[in-house]
Amino acid sequence: MTTNKAATEPNDLGRYFIERANAGDVDGLVALYEPDAVLAFPPGHIATGHAEIRKVYEQFVAAAPVLSPGRQHLALVNGGDVAITAASLTNGDVTVEIARRQPDGTWLWAVDQPALTA
Repeated sequence: MTTNKAATEPNDLGRYFIERANAGDVDGLVALYEPDAVLAFPPGHIATGHAEIRKVYEQFVAAAPVLSPGRQHLALVNGGDVAITAASLTNGDVTVEIARRQPDGTWLWAVDQPALTA
C-alpha cells in the first residue's frame, strides 16, 4: 500500500513516516526521500539511494514495529529550499533530518539521522 500524500511542509515528512511505518508501507517510506538520499540506520550503517533505503525499510517493517509520534520540533527553514527537521522520540532518541524543497514545491529528506541518543 502506497500513500500518495506529498509533504507540503518539512515537518509533514515526520508525520508521514510514522503513518507509513505503522502501515508497513515500504514504498511510502522510500517515497519520503530524494533518489540519492542518505539514511543512517540502523545505527552504524549508512544507506545511500532508494535501493539501499528500501532494503533497510523492508527489514524494519518486517519486524512490525508500532511507532508512536514523539515531539516534533520547529523546522528550521533557511528561507528557501533547505530545512532541518528534528523530533524527540518517546524512547529518548532524537531524529535529525535535512529536507529539501523539490521543484514542485513538495519536500523530501536528503539526509536522515533517525537515532541520535539524547
